[in-house]
Amino acid sequence: MSKPLFNKTAFVTGGSRGIGAAIVRRLARDGAAVAFTYQSSAAVAEALAAEIDAAGGRALAIRADAADSAALTAAIARAAAEFGGRIDILVNNAGLLKLGPVAEFSLADFDQTVAVNIRAVFVASQAALRHMGPGGRIVNIGSTNAERMPFAGGSVYAMSKSALQGLVQGMARDLGPRGITVNNVQPGPVNTDMNPESSDFAAGMHGLMALPRHAQPDEIAAMVAYVAGPEAGFVTGANLMIDGGFAA
Repeated sequence: MSKPLFNKTAFVTGGSRGIGAAIVRRLARDGAAVAFTYQSSAAVAEALAAEIDAAGGRALAIRADAADSAALTAAIARAAAEFGGRIDILVNNAGLLKLGPVAEFSLADFDQTVAVNIRAVFVASQAALRHMGPGGRIVNIGSTNAERMPFAGGSVYAMSKSALQGLVQGMARDLGPRGITVNNVQPGPVNTDMNPESSDFAAGMHGLMALPRHAQPDEIAAMVAYVAGPEAGFVTGANLMIDGGFAA
């Protein structure tokens, strides 16, 4: 079976668990060498890298806090050095969800949300571009909440994901002449340990959706693999919903 990402190199932020781990596995399965960051779960991250290596792929787990611009930039430089001097695909997956009423939301939580959900995307993109040539792909994991926030307490999170829409559209214009595409993948509810499909909160979200269920992480990874692959060469500046009709 052909591997559409054969001889490509990828870097995924927040890749040890949940959606990030599914993306790492899918890109590796499609033939890419994949470096990914983790913040605290070293054993889980190293196990994922070992799993990919054992299957004949190539993976590198790097500890780096997405909010630490120096650590994130150094991680990308290390991955590029390990993978022959280039990064072909960047997936900005690391994200932070903090909820609370706007009247009581702390400035510290606001600043942390911006640091991880917006600033880190800019920092990682700028760092990866130093190693990215024509045909490169930048893919952000946004959220359907950029389009619809139907419950109280999500204003700051929704703002952070909406900011990615403007960033992506502007970056697509900047990088089009270099042959690099930039897109957002915007999931709805996804069944992970942080947002299990069986929770009481999940049942409420299902009532807002055309497809009343959570996505599986592999479904999000499949969309990322498409945007990162050769068949999506004419897709850029797009905000691609994969939300079961949450925002329909």
